Amino acid sequence: MMIGEWVRDGRAVAGWGLGYAGFGAGCGLGGTALWGAGWVGWAVAGVGAVAVGAGWAAARGRPGRGLTRGVWLLCGLAAVASWSLLMDVVTLLFGQGVDSVPDAVHKVLAAAGALLLAGTARARGPVAARTAFRAAPSAAPATVQLAAWAGTLAFVPYVVMKLVWAFGGSFAGISGDRMYADYVRNGSSGIWLALERRGLDGTVLLAALGVFLLWGLVRPWGQVFPRWTLPLRGRPVPRWLPLAPALIGAVTLAPYGLLGIGYLSLCAAGVTGMRVGALGTPEQAMQIGWVGMGAFAGYGVALAVATRSYWRRTGPGRERGRGRGGQGSVC
Repeated sequence: MMIGEWVRDGRAVAGWGLGYAGFGAGCGLGGTALWGAGWVGWAVAGVGAVAVGAGWAAARGRPGRGLTRGVWLLCGLAAVASWSLLMDVVTLLFGQGVDSVPDAVHKVLAAAGALLLAGTARARGPVAARTAFRAAPSAAPATVQLAAWAGTLAFVPYVVMKLVWAFGGSFAGISGDRMYADYVRNGSSGIWLALERRGLDGTVLLAALGVFLLWGLVRPWGQVFPRWTLPLRGRPVPRWLPLAPALIGAVTLAPYGLLGIGYLSLCAAGVTGMRVGALGTPEQAMQIGWVGMGAFAGYGVALAVATRSYWRRTGPGRERGRGRGGQGSVC
């Protein structure tokens, strides 16, 4: 496939870098702030220019570990730049506007670049490790599956809290009617409001999809479509299909949750004050914050662990017919 070849040999990275640099330069020249600062646009332009050079060098077949490490470094920078993209996607799905359109566009471009850069860097690994076949379906090691269980259970208090509100009950002294009024005031879409009135919170549905993704990364059915997918049964799952949302989710939720837990810890220790926002008291905000940040951190870290395992288990160079940490059956 032509696109796959461009990713492997660096041409896609060079093209992305050109667009990324143009976007950053445009923001810098136009005085558009990214992340609340005018200079960030020029930093984006610089990263894009370096990516153009790295992609061009890779396309020319330049050897060397230095270039590969440079591509991985650019991949890390792009991933950091896209870290809250998932929050914007969730906001748009339910009819609410993002805080900043330029920031949202920047995150989309950065996420695309992270995937392209990772593909190019991966392709520049040792030639002996790359083969034409794809590894047989396998389960993740037991430790990774344990992390998946931890990430799943981390969402339980969050789901309970949201469902209590959706059914009209109270949690942390805040009623479901008050939460519904906040959704209306914030401009939530008709779909979101209709789900709330029927006892279905939109974020709970997204959490269920997230857990489904998490287990797809650690079980064999995440590599070959299982029997219950009917027309797709037995066909290989394209690697990008679970990896793209998994990478975005891990980069977004893990740092968001961990930083949130750090902030709540400082508030609990009296180092700083708790921002209340639309909530009634600091105590109420603290209770809700611990539930939310615990879910995001636990799931985000588990997703990162599962994503790394899936990446390694499904990459080229694995011995045919053998999987790491599990059997090749599809359940």
